[in-house]
Amino acid sequence: MSKGIFVVAEQDQGTIRKVAFEILSEARKIADAKSEPLCAVIIGKGVAALADRFAPYGADKVYVVENDLLENYTADGYAKALADLITKEQPSIVLAGATVAGKDLMPKVAARINAGMAADCTAIGLDGDAFTVKRYMYSGKMIADVKFQNTAVAIATIRPNVLIAAAPNASKTAEIVRVAAEVSASDIRVKVLEVVKGDAGKVDLTEAEIIVSGGRGMKDASGYGILEDLAKVLGATVGASRAAVDAGWRPVSDQVGQTGKVVSANLYIACGISGAIQHYAGMGTSKVIVAINKDAEAPILSKCDYAVVDDLFKVVPPLTEEVRKLKAD
Repeated sequence: MSKGIFVVAEQDQGTIRKVAFEILSEARKIADAKSEPLCAVIIGKGVAALADRFAPYGADKVYVVENDLLENYTADGYAKALADLITKEQPSIVLAGATVAGKDLMPKVAARINAGMAADCTAIGLDGDAFTVKRYMYSGKMIADVKFQNTAVAIATIRPNVLIAAAPNASKTAEIVRVAAEVSASDIRVKVLEVVKGDAGKVDLTEAEIIVSGGRGMKDASGYGILEDLAKVLGATVGASRAAVDAGWRPVSDQVGQTGKVVSANLYIACGISGAIQHYAGMGTSKVIVAINKDAEAPILSKCDYAVVDDLFKVVPPLTEEVRKLKAD
């Protein structure tokens, strides 16, 4: 009998990405249906202090995988540590967030253990005893239903914000299993020389619940000032289209789209973005999409929930003031 369902919880300098709690909450249902334990896996150096964070979201067991060489994320080190654990414990399903690190790590793990994998999924479930997922294909033009068969371990990465984290149950406890990862310096071919942090306190786009994005219609880098103001009052994160990033108006870390970050915000406000399929593929699963564009023929206007056809420089500042007033009340 399989020994459970694994959820790989990504952490960065002691902060756990919330997609881990979203996946745990949904995977709990699958674990119950399969009568298998739900296990969280956290990898790093000195991460044992985080082990008690997962039981409230449904974990029965927490594997704490540690080694001094795992202090900073490297694909080589993490892939070996995780693949070794999976080979030993033989879970039936391994899930992780479709974050930058998750998209890098999990294909390497799948290759190491010869497992089937589906990437950037938006739903998980069961068809009888078979594990199933939904994922977008062809730049978001279709949704594929994928069923895992003929693979001992099914691996999938899940897009942040598409699953709902359950209310934590503080009374639930989990077994903690300490694992000393057998990773040596020779296993890691890429060395981390320096970790450069971005804006302190800024929520990563992939986990942001509200995103205000700007495109070519912002005219130049200074145009983003009004989006920063709106984002501040909304508690949002600012994003950008590829055109804006290519123009040098915003850093690459702000890019939303097929070649940037894939997001699933509760509210996505697109300002001056035409909505080409490459951009839509990166934000189309957002729950509510608002488009502000003076071009009535812009493709995004046919794909959004609410549209404002007007000059964004006339719309955004008064919108910011109205939101500020509402929040003050």
